[in-house]
Amino acid sequence: MPYVNIKITDEGVTTEQKRKLVQGTTQLLVDVLGKNPATTFVLIEEVSTDNWGIGYQLVTELRQAAK
Repeated sequence: MPYVNIKITDEGVTTEQKRKLVQGTTQLLVDVLGKNPATTFVLIEEVSTDNWGIGYQLVTELRQAAK
C-alpha cells in the first residue's frame, strides 16, 4: 500500500495537472515496484509561498525579487 506525498507551492496548479501527477506517480510505482494501483495513494499538498522557504528567504520574497 504505497503512499506518496507531493508538496507544491500554491501557484495556480490546475486540476488537470494534478490529475497527471496522480496518474504518473501511480504508474511509476506500478512499473518500478509492481504495486497495485487500486491500493496506491497519492496526496498533493499545496503550500502557500509564505510557508515555504529556500535558504534564508520565503518563496514569496524570492518570486517578487525575480520580477
